[in-house]
Amino acid sequence: MTDITKAILAIKPDSIVSVDNEDINKITWNDGNPTNITKEQILAKQAELQADYEALEWKRNRQK
Repeated sequence: MTDITKAILAIKPDSIVSVDNEDINKITWNDGNPTNITKEQILAKQAELQADYEALEWKRNRQK
């Protein structure tokens, strides 16, 4: 599964954030979350990144 931090950075690459135990409810915004990224946006981006990763599984398997 794509991690929460990766999803946040995909939304806003200059975010300064930490996540405790990959818990969506334990996000610490060290930059104050100036663009007000929501949990729903994070989960949607996480699902999108995971789908992209899974869609390219054939390519990773072929490279082996």
